[in-house]
Formats: sequence, structure tokens, C-alpha cells
Amino acid sequence: MSFFAILFALLIEQARPLARSNPIHDGLRAWALSVCRSFDAGQRHHGWMAWGLAVLVPPLIVLAVHWALLHWVGWPLALVWSVAVLYITLGFRQFSHHFTAIRDALEEGDATEARARLAQWKQVDASELPRSEIVRHVLEYSVIAAHRHVFGVLAWYSVFAALGLGPTGAVLYRMAEFVARYWGSRSRVVTAHPPSEALRRASEQAWTVIDWLPARLTALSFAVVGSFEEAIEGWRFHAQRFPNDNDGVVLAATAGAINVRLGGEALRSHAGAEVQAGFEAGADLGDSDATPGREPEVGHLRSVVGLVWRSVVVWMLLLALLTLARLLG
Repeated sequence: MSFFAILFALLIEQARPLARSNPIHDGLRAWALSVCRSFDAGQRHHGWMAWGLAVLVPPLIVLAVHWALLHWVGWPLALVWSVAVLYITLGFRQFSHHFTAIRDALEEGDATEARARLAQWKQVDASELPRSEIVRHVLEYSVIAAHRHVFGVLAWYSVFAALGLGPTGAVLYRMAEFVARYWGSRSRVVTAHPPSEALRRASEQAWTVIDWLPARLTALSFAVVGSFEEAIEGWRFHAQRFPNDNDGVVLAATAGAINVRLGGEALRSHAGAEVQAGFEAGADLGDSDATPGREPEVGHLRSVVGLVWRSVVVWMLLLALLTLARLLG
């Protein structure tokens, strides 16, 4: 059932993508804000309590519905429920329109339009970025988005579904990613109820743990369908320097798989606030914080699209074989 749920969800998402502004995402933002206001009192245990409520309640509701449908109605409606949940949590079209618009602008030679699209997508100042840095930003952001919207969801969905927990894992993964990003962004703006340092730290630590396995599965997938030795070498080298940097592992494997030099969206997080701000203005971080490989070119954008889709095919083939083995066994 897992294989067909993922297949149907991906097909539906390609045909009719979920709108960026929709009642479900709006409701989750309201839920996270409500939990923050009600339970975040600034202490460490309050932070973990708020994180637990915000992240664990939605998966438990999804699990309860799944079990109710499975035991009282039948597996067909349980499958429909899994498809619906995956449609909300899984998919390329939640970010790919940004990637496509920037790639088209670069291929047409319109760097100004590409900078504007990039600034709109990530809310950064890209007005002074040279062309190669635009490509590098797009590669990094797109790969991380593909990991979080596709491969990470697939990983945790597959694990929980194998345990008979339905689509619970997909919701858990996306909620953990969402609250870490949402509370982190709210802490950088002036709001009436900003999240405390304890809450932000709890959400970041939990997200690091939850994303540890999916990040390495994504990196392994990219290595298998790309240049294997270079991807593994980049992954190993980065893991030795920053053992808890999940995004950096994915980017290092990507750089090796398609032979591109990436500064590293995640690598930059270790360089300090001043260097980070300088990069957003177009400054070069230098060789110490960059992976080996060729300078980013527009052609690498098509290479990374192929890398991601080949990885999806590998995942689907693996799930299909596991499903077939289970049916025959």
C-alpha cells in the first residue's frame, strides 16, 4: 500500500499542485503560533513541552484516523487517506516553480530577472550576486528543498508505514521541519509573542535528530545515481568537519555527484554571522568553505534536475520491489 500511496500522491501533485496559500498550511501556522503563546514560558522544559505539543499532536491525529479507517472501514479508504496526507506533505511542485522561473531567466540571459526571482523565493538581497553565484544559490536551495519536500518525507513515511503506522512519519517529519523554520524566522522579526531561546533551541535540536537519517539516505541516493566515488568522498570529508550538519552532507554529496563547486548553504552556517551576511551580498567565502568541482554553470541546473528525478526512480523501484516481496511472501 505504501508504494501505491506514494505513486498516486506524486501523480496528483504533478497534475494539480497544492496552492502555496491553503487552509491546511494556514491552520498549521496558527497551531504553532497558538502553542508558542500558550506554553512557551522561556524555560528549557517549557520549550520541549511546546515542541512536543506542536509537532506530535498532528501525527497522532493522522494515526488515529488511519487506524479508524483501516479497522472499521477497510484498507481502500485507508489508502485514500494516506494519499491525501502525502499529497499535502510530499511534492516537487511546492518549490519547483521558483526553480523553473530562475532557470528560464538564466537560460534567456536575463540575470536581473533571475536575481529578482531568487530574492522573492528566499527573501534575500540578491541584487549584487554575479551570475555564477545565482546558479550556486539556486542549486543549493533547490537540493535542500527537494530533500525536505520529497526524500525526507519518503524516508520517514516508509519507516512508519512498515511499522503499520500509516502516513504518520510523513507528518512528523514535515512538522519538525516546519516548526524549526517557522519559530526560527519569527525570532528574527519583531512580533508580539516571539519564541524563546529555549523553544528555538529545542526545535533545532529535535530537527537535527529527526533529519539525520533522511539526509544520509538522500546523500546516498545522489551518490548512487551520480558520480559515486566523488559524492561519497565529499560526504565523508564534510562529515569529518561538521558531524551534525545534515544539510551540508546532502550538499557535499550533490557537489560530488554532478562535479560542481558549492559554497554550501549549510556550510555557510559555520562561517559566522559576518561572513554569512557577506555572502548574501555576493562575497566569496573562499576555498576553505567550498566543495571541489567546477564553477556553477546554468547547465548544472539541468544536471541537478536529472539527479533528483533519477533518485526518485530508484526510491520507487526499491519500494516496488519491497512491496512485491511482501505480497509474494
